[in-house]
Amino acid sequence: MRGVVELPGDKSISHRYGIIAAVAEGHTRIVNYSTAADCRSTLRCLERLGVEIKIGRERDVEITGTGLSGLKGPRRALDAENSGSTMRMLAGVLAGQTFTSTLTGDSSLRRRPMRRVIEPLRAMGAEITSRDGDVAPLEIRGGNLRAIDYSLPVPSAQVKSAILLAGLYADGVTTVREAVRTRDHTELALREFGARVETAKGALRIHSRPKLTAQELVVPGDLSAAVFLIGAALVLPKSELVLHNVGLNPTRAKVLDFLISIGAEIRVTSVESHHGELVGDISVKHASLASGEISGAQVAEMIDELPMLAALGPFTEKGITICDARELRVKESDRIATLAAGLRRMGARVEEFPDGMRVEGRAAGKLRGEKVDPQGDHRIAMALAVAGLGAQGETVIVDAQCAAVSFPEFFSTLDKLRGEG
Repeated sequence: MRGVVELPGDKSISHRYGIIAAVAEGHTRIVNYSTAADCRSTLRCLERLGVEIKIGRERDVEITGTGLSGLKGPRRALDAENSGSTMRMLAGVLAGQTFTSTLTGDSSLRRRPMRRVIEPLRAMGAEITSRDGDVAPLEIRGGNLRAIDYSLPVPSAQVKSAILLAGLYADGVTTVREAVRTRDHTELALREFGARVETAKGALRIHSRPKLTAQELVVPGDLSAAVFLIGAALVLPKSELVLHNVGLNPTRAKVLDFLISIGAEIRVTSVESHHGELVGDISVKHASLASGEISGAQVAEMIDELPMLAALGPFTEKGITICDARELRVKESDRIATLAAGLRRMGARVEEFPDGMRVEGRAAGKLRGEKVDPQGDHRIAMALAVAGLGAQGETVIVDAQCAAVSFPEFFSTLDKLRGEG
């Protein structure tokens, strides 16, 4: 694999820019908005709330904000489809509205835990009903919210974001405390739009009812998408890639530190700050990888990248071990079980734990091409594709188009970089 790649916009940042722009005043233009299906789900939900959105060429999106109090009650349920980010973060905004709304999603999303966002929003004064008290559909009756001081029981940027967004509507200063630092895109974006957000010693404080003003924004390339291309380059001999304008937010870039620590030849250059986000170029060359272990605070810092890192296990000297990652059990699929099953089918030796897995290294033997099923999970599909590139024989990935949830261009980009596109 050789070449230069311009990645689609960061999925996490695109969600946040879209949602905040919708409740800002004026016309916001977002350049390089994510092409991910999840981010389109966010835009469709905002349109059903009365927000005017125009999608242009070159991944540009224009959003005419309604102001904090200008959203309109939807005529039917808001469908977040497969997007947990859409559901959880929009729940924070909807908690502050004067109308009743319902959030639903596909069968996968309707199995994912929502109590973690329901409880703090109820504490702020929203009335929320859900199936079995934990899963979607969520019916949200908004109203006058009160500020709270809330400690996150589980590290979650989505839950933190929901509370901060609800805090825009609360009476007073809302505080969110996190023992493990999670990605901070929401705080950065809120400040960019004019909100007053203070940070100190693991606590975030947001002041209510700011005047949010429309912005001209550029979304950096998605690092979580980039890692799958980096993984492919590390698996295939003689590979050399350059990834331009990639987001390098410190709360996301620990995956690069980990890869370097196990022997990856990765360099980061041309680093600049855009709208509070660090952006730069990443170059990677094929290299012989040692072994590594991921646990503790590292898990929250690399939660989206863990499937790809586990898939690298058979190509390392002594394997990859992941612990303290029980959260992987409640993602789009049970990512521990689904990835373990796929890798075992390809001949890898995998030990599964309640909160993680160990994938043995090269001594366990080479992988073989097989038919594998990612269970509709986009990150598992791409992780198995990386493993398949280094396997002997043909690998068939069932329902591979599910990768479009986060990286629609993934397979075409692989083809192009291998001279087959």
